[in-house]
Amino acid sequence: MSGLLGARTCSSPGEASDIESPMGAKLREPLTEARFQQLFGGAEQEPEELAEPGWSRLCSRWRRWVCACSGPGAWRLLLARLPPLRWLPHYRWRAWLLGDAVAGVTVGIVHVPQGMAFALLTSVPPVFGLYTSFFPVLIYTLLGTGRHLSTGTFAVLSLMAGSAVERMVPEPLGGNRSGIETEQLDAQRVGAAAALAFGSGALMLGMFALQLGVLSTFLSEPVVKALTSGAALHVLVSQLPSLLGLPLPRQIGCFALFKTLAAVMTALPRSSPAELTISALSLALLVPVKELNVRFRDRLPTPIPGEIVMVLLASVLCFTSSLDTRYNVQIVGLLPGGFPQPLLPNLAELPGILADSLPIALVTFAVSASLASIYADKHNYTIDSNQELLAHGVSNLISSLFSCFPNSATLATTSLLVDAGGNTQLAGLFSCMVVLSVLLWLGPFFYYLPKAVLACINISSMRQMFFQMQELPQLWRISRVDFAVWMVTWVAVVTLSVDLGLAIGVVFSMMTVICRTQRVQCLALGLAEGTELYRPLRENHKLLQVPGLCILSYPTPLYFGTRGQFRRILDWHLRLGGGKVRDLVQGQCSFFGSGKQETPKTDGPPDAVAESVRVVVLDCSGVTFADAAGAREVLQLASRCRDAGIHLLLAQCNASVLGTLTQAGLLDRVTPEQLFVSVQDAAAHALERLELTGPKTCTVWV
Repeated sequence: MSGLLGARTCSSPGEASDIESPMGAKLREPLTEARFQQLFGGAEQEPEELAEPGWSRLCSRWRRWVCACSGPGAWRLLLARLPPLRWLPHYRWRAWLLGDAVAGVTVGIVHVPQGMAFALLTSVPPVFGLYTSFFPVLIYTLLGTGRHLSTGTFAVLSLMAGSAVERMVPEPLGGNRSGIETEQLDAQRVGAAAALAFGSGALMLGMFALQLGVLSTFLSEPVVKALTSGAALHVLVSQLPSLLGLPLPRQIGCFALFKTLAAVMTALPRSSPAELTISALSLALLVPVKELNVRFRDRLPTPIPGEIVMVLLASVLCFTSSLDTRYNVQIVGLLPGGFPQPLLPNLAELPGILADSLPIALVTFAVSASLASIYADKHNYTIDSNQELLAHGVSNLISSLFSCFPNSATLATTSLLVDAGGNTQLAGLFSCMVVLSVLLWLGPFFYYLPKAVLACINISSMRQMFFQMQELPQLWRISRVDFAVWMVTWVAVVTLSVDLGLAIGVVFSMMTVICRTQRVQCLALGLAEGTELYRPLRENHKLLQVPGLCILSYPTPLYFGTRGQFRRILDWHLRLGGGKVRDLVQGQCSFFGSGKQETPKTDGPPDAVAESVRVVVLDCSGVTFADAAGAREVLQLASRCRDAGIHLLLAQCNASVLGTLTQAGLLDRVTPEQLFVSVQDAAAHALERLELTGPKTCTVWV
């Protein structure tokens, strides 16, 4: 038997009788799958579904669905789709209302400058950032399940949407534009950004209709964190022209970050001293305030609103000093009061923007679902991923009618909401009140706000994303595969673009999973004397092995990608493939595995004198699924074992795998008496076959 370092063996049938039984053990006959089904029955099936043809079953299901949509069923559906109906009756007004009010007002104050700043990142006028900080927040309050989630403008989405908008509506070649031409350009870009929000919302609603909330699991945590960290660097570099007062066109496409850096370095002598001074003073205030809020979050009753203080100070300074006229400092200008007229985006453009809307929809859902899950686990409640798809889909779809750009949950304001004492979605209503007051009455106070200050707010809001890189040393210690996924995604995002980086990160992450299934460890098992436990021989050196009996555990799915590995490993253990297969297995290395491949080195006798395997037990408990190619490989293994005089026993196959093997014709190669419910049952039967237990009726310790 191969790979059995340090394991003890029984050299004769008489020695087997000395095996100690577990204390207080009971004895029973080994159970095959067929015998187990006779004793305990199979899976229950509804008799009417068995008797009815396919169309009749569909009609029955339709009738049950219609009945569920009336009376109590409709009320349950309403409760599921409108979460406030569930949590509002249990709202603790005295304990939670003050915290929600303070947190909502605090977040609303931050939404005002951040919304205007992220609007510039999206290449639309600042007021549309205020719209995006109002409508999506209001809609998510009614539909979302994340009690501590803050939605609105998000830097990563604004960067992705801005790149798409610049590509769809490029800057005219002429340097100087009239006021009318500027308004027309802004209107076209607002329409393009709204179309992106409409497309991403429609895609998320389609995913909700198909119940595809599980797709969030394919965007792993390393991919999401590397994506946001790399996008933060894009945001930083894209804001350099605004910080320095350089009227440079926005770079889009691959290598945009390096193109922007080259353009900034070339135009650096033409930078504006006034805007450079404003930027330096703004960062000198914003960065320390951010640090104070983080370091003293437990001592401060509410976080210091550094952004709004900076906005007020800069507006007063610009107004009193006439910086816009004397030094040509770019200012926000007039913010229109009220709300825009609802307008349906140009549906003719939708097919062309789906390629841009899809990554935006995926990032929206991935970031929002992961943030909601983090705080739900922290505060002991659950979220519904499919309901989150509905909430963000409706939020983007409806808000696009009011000229909003793509939106999602945000890292900074969600953390701010929790630190300020928010408890439920009701905090979103107070946040909307603050933004509403700015839209209706306070807009003129931001007329003289320098755009350089908004660029500084963009950069300072990236702090949390930049500090995600501090987790890399710990990630290296925990899982080097996840570290590789993080680095590949980050490098792809930084060097290429956010969209391509996301695609490369997802593909590479899935490839690591596939590669790890192919670097499998097929473990030989031995019996712990005095127990009924079978454990890997390479991990425990005092296990008992029986000459002629090989018990193998194959802990990975059996599909077309692993069938070759399955054949080589089993042929090596059972000595079915000769020296060539043995050399192939010995030469394999495991980069994506958790450790070393089980090597065929052993201190036992050479193959020429070692006792050949007469019975093999294959533990299939780790085979979660099998496809047609994998099932055919098991059938071929059964044939090769039969030709070699080896008795093959399969143990602990789950119902899905056993069904696939049966449909492939397994029972034409083996008998039902070779399929057992557990390794212990199969091993007991194998010991009887090897005449190690004496009596013809063998027993299993339980």
